[in-house]
Amino acid sequence: MAELLASWADEERWMYPSFLAMYAVIYCVGQLALFRRWEWRHRLDGASCLISLAHGSAAAFGAVAAIAAQPAGKRGFAAPNSRLQDHVLDYSVAYFTMDLLHYLAFLPGDILFIAHHIATLFVFITCRYLVYHGAYALLVLLFLAEVTSLMQNVWTLAGIWRAEMPTAERLYNILSVPFYVLYTIVRGVAGPIFFLKMSLFYLSGQAVDVIPSWVRISWIIVVGSAIMVSNLWIWNLWKELLRERKQSMKKKDT
Repeated sequence: MAELLASWADEERWMYPSFLAMYAVIYCVGQLALFRRWEWRHRLDGASCLISLAHGSAAAFGAVAAIAAQPAGKRGFAAPNSRLQDHVLDYSVAYFTMDLLHYLAFLPGDILFIAHHIATLFVFITCRYLVYHGAYALLVLLFLAEVTSLMQNVWTLAGIWRAEMPTAERLYNILSVPFYVLYTIVRGVAGPIFFLKMSLFYLSGQAVDVIPSWVRISWIIVVGSAIMVSNLWIWNLWKELLRERKQSMKKKDT
């Protein structure tokens, strides 16, 4: 992975088309081969999880590597994007493009996911192609968003089959608490702290010469909304878990 990222740092070609083609191939493999015998809705969820698995951990590692490759003096909320940072952004833009197309084509009623993907694409695309600055902030947020991706996708796939397969149910139950704890720490603690620092910087006007006000404000709104939705989601999962545990205890008592 380190050698691949090193090659990206020297790559001058626009890599988004190649990344999008890669995700399209992975998606088709999931739909037409790996999950072809699954029930239609499970098949759709499985294909989406497959491209998410291809994206998540790699994007988290790439975000850290792209930030670390920059000298300390060039890591900041208003710093210009490096070539490697742009490639990592393109890697994520390609993923969200592919998953958005998946939802628009097959699950147009999932408005929340569609809105999330459009908002995320807006932030990444304006950073990558409009202002050419601010990748540091977005890559930190990308890491925080994707560091839980591997566990979340395995947990999701186990959840799809838990009603039909005892093994999947056991895996789902084993992963639930560790996943909820990790997600809560990352999205409920680390994310808001970094978001506060980012917001204070952008609202101070220090980036006014390189990032227009409407872009900075829109990033704050989009990221803040995403963090709120994420925390509401995990809060509801905690409540559901506690409810299930209470019901299980009552059954044992009777």
